[in-house]
Amino acid sequence: MAKNSSSNNIGNTKKNIVGIVRLRTAVERLQKSLLRAKKPSSSGNFKKGHFAVAAVDENGELKRFIVPLSFLTDLSFLRLLEKAAEEYGFGHDRALTVPCRPAELERLLAEKWEEERVSGGGGAHKWSS
Repeated sequence: MAKNSSSNNIGNTKKNIVGIVRLRTAVERLQKSLLRAKKPSSSGNFKKGHFAVAAVDENGELKRFIVPLSFLTDLSFLRLLEKAAEEYGFGHDRALTVPCRPAELERLLAEKWEEERVSGGGGAHKWSS
């Protein structure tokens, strides 16, 4: 019985390590993509330390959000970025497209913003543009 339990723990540990490595890889690819952008697009009118993220609504319309770089440390946001890497990749010069509805992304951003606000992390943000 104890042997089976320890092999389950080893399996879970390996899954956790693989997940962490995948998240780290996704973040590194995003960072490289953001650094590769040679010139700002006409829609790149946002503050330094932020990046554009787009979500697609039910009608196929893109809704763009401006996200602070500090969100790259949030596990929920990192999981979303991992899914974006799998579906769309990071090799383009436009806003990073994430595989979720705008309302879902807005909820995630609002939760993170509230955490930062409560912890004394900053001023007001305008998420969508």
